[in-house]
Amino acid sequence: MTGTLTQEQVQRTHDRRRRPVGPHYKWVALTNTTMGSLMATIDASIVLIAFPAIFKGIGINPLAPGEASYFLWLLLGYMVVTATLLVTFGRISDMFGRVRLYNLGFLIFAVGSTLLFLTPSTGNTGALELIIFRLIQGIGSGFLLSNSAAILTDAFPVDQRGRALGINQIAGIAGSFIGLIVGGILAAINWRLVFLVSVPVGIAGTIWAYAMLRETATIREHQKIDWLGNATFALGLTIFLLGITYGIEPYGGSPMGWGNPLVIGAILLGIVLLASFIWIELHVDDPMFRLDLFKIRMFAAGNIAGFLSALGRGGLQFMLIIWLQGIWLPLHGYSFEETPLWAGIFMTPLLIGFILMGPISGYLSDRFGARLFSTTGMLIQMLGFLGLTLLPANFNYPLFAVLLFMLGCGSGLFASPNTSSIMSSVPPETRGVSSGMRGTFQNSATLVSIGLFFSIVTVGLASALPSTLATGLITNGVPDKAAIAIAHLPPTAALFGAFLGYNPIGELIPPPVLQAISPAHRAILLGKTFFPNLISTPFMDSLHAVFYISAALCLIGAAASLLRGKRVVYGQEKH
Repeated sequence: MTGTLTQEQVQRTHDRRRRPVGPHYKWVALTNTTMGSLMATIDASIVLIAFPAIFKGIGINPLAPGEASYFLWLLLGYMVVTATLLVTFGRISDMFGRVRLYNLGFLIFAVGSTLLFLTPSTGNTGALELIIFRLIQGIGSGFLLSNSAAILTDAFPVDQRGRALGINQIAGIAGSFIGLIVGGILAAINWRLVFLVSVPVGIAGTIWAYAMLRETATIREHQKIDWLGNATFALGLTIFLLGITYGIEPYGGSPMGWGNPLVIGAILLGIVLLASFIWIELHVDDPMFRLDLFKIRMFAAGNIAGFLSALGRGGLQFMLIIWLQGIWLPLHGYSFEETPLWAGIFMTPLLIGFILMGPISGYLSDRFGARLFSTTGMLIQMLGFLGLTLLPANFNYPLFAVLLFMLGCGSGLFASPNTSSIMSSVPPETRGVSSGMRGTFQNSATLVSIGLFFSIVTVGLASALPSTLATGLITNGVPDKAAIAIAHLPPTAALFGAFLGYNPIGELIPPPVLQAISPAHRAILLGKTFFPNLISTPFMDSLHAVFYISAALCLIGAAASLLRGKRVVYGQEKH
């Protein structure tokens, strides 16, 4: 009886708010959802540049033994919780109202941002508080991202959806780069400002969304929540992604954690739970994960292509940041401390390419269909990755910028037509869960990509770096025993150090050893060129392997995109 009353209350609320909308409502929906996407993605990346200031502010050394987990959770926890909850939130939104749950997401996001800004503690307690508040922020982001595409698909006619989704996705990609720059600027003033910047935007977005957005879709009455499916999926995907995350941490004498029984157990348990989830979904009346949607050719092909695209480029930003911050920028006179901000600036051609092609491809796909543009976009990305394999560690920046621009254009050409084709191919009453499924595939692929690419680079460094590092340290006055011990430390510390804007050598050499050598040798070891010259050859060998893998994934994704067929609207065929 209680469940029926709740459904009736929801339906009355829906009927009350589902008033006729004017011809300009679609632009209100686009503006508000674009703000939501922009805010969610800014906050996903804003901490990348601000990490050193954040950890300094709470008194934590993220590279110290036992404290690296704080760094990993703050770095990836936001993405893990978002990836895990997108499908659940999308399904619930189909049942209780997309706008209603989208508004709730704005509110939760604003609350999470406020809590992050007000984090009261320092030390380990402060780090745990930041992680918890960051996860709350991720929950709000999940509500926003799972409903944005569905709300736009509801609001826009089919001949304008590609354009609208293109603009919305541009905001998402732009946010990831704006976050890098804004984070660097605000962190230089006070680390708390990094989180405060989202508070007024979140509050304004919440009020605006509640006042202006309307339910334009039909709520699916008399549906039951698939509690068992929800729990199995969330638990299985979370455990699996945590296994991937902790796999990039050293274990015992190994540079990686893939031999850790807990990591192996987490990945296997996650797979078993996800397999059980599929069985559950095939046997319940109202499944959370609509497996029957994969019978729709365009939906299946579009999601496969999107998954492969995210798998190929998901870890790209992290690899480029390490390349720029650990090698190229120091070789060009930038101090390690200032490299995070400049890395974001030097990667702007990627953003420009996406901004240029996103709306164009969306507009053209509205007229001519998605297959040509999405497939071409994947092939352009493939060529961009192959071009990166030809660059040396100390590259010529104009050529690097051209290749980044190509990757941005390819991504922009692919993304909005692919999203539009997926969302237009499904029944209107399933757009929430469809959007959530699409987002889950892409976010999960991004996390797997980060773990895979980071592992490839780390293993490559572990096999080639110790002898080179030991020789370089001994040559510059470090005692043999200390040099050998330092050289055999897991290379993850050096990579994390470069990623955070620390001088990796300064983090690897213990202070007593550093103080014992001559000032001249100390200046060389802590200079801008010692670490880049030391790491460049083994790093680039591994990085080129990563780029080849990305190119291959883009090629397979292009084939999947090509097989999507010509249907662009559910129940209709494009001739």
